[in-house]
Amino acid sequence: MTDLKEVIDSSAIKRTLKRMTHEILERNKGTEDLVIMGIKNKGVYIAQRILDNLIDIEGVKLPIGELDITPFRDDSAKKNVNLTKLDFSIENKKVILVDDVLYTGRSVRAALDAIMTYGRPKEIQLAILIDRGHRELPIRSDYVGKNIPTSRNETVIVSLREKDQVDGVFIGKK
Repeated sequence: MTDLKEVIDSSAIKRTLKRMTHEILERNKGTEDLVIMGIKNKGVYIAQRILDNLIDIEGVKLPIGELDITPFRDDSAKKNVNLTKLDFSIENKKVILVDDVLYTGRSVRAALDAIMTYGRPKEIQLAILIDRGHRELPIRSDYVGKNIPTSRNETVIVSLREKDQVDGVFIGKK
């Protein structure tokens, strides 16, 4: 990868996630029956930030889970390892599924399969920090932080302070 260019800085990520949180509240008319599930790894950190925003805005702490999609991917040989952390029922709940980047849609497809093994939610809504296009499956996000058009020979890197010590979104050539 060469010449990383920052396209979103730390303060823009914070504002974007705050806006997305308000959109979630508006669409769902509050927090009733909502649960949040972050796709491992960076989706978990973004989900926690959305939850923190919900607590600040509504004063309500929702159940939050960590979804490991590895056993459900169509390109993974690791079918026997599942590191999902889910200590609540999703039956008849509105699941807010959170990830960092939406690209081909294959990770989201795997996440939908994974969620269904834990029960039958009332609804699944998708919240994505970055939508870069190039879908291979008919999947779209309900909540998009930023649309960043890219070419297939570029890569998008989401850097989060919980894992990478700094917040930012960068584009570089593969």
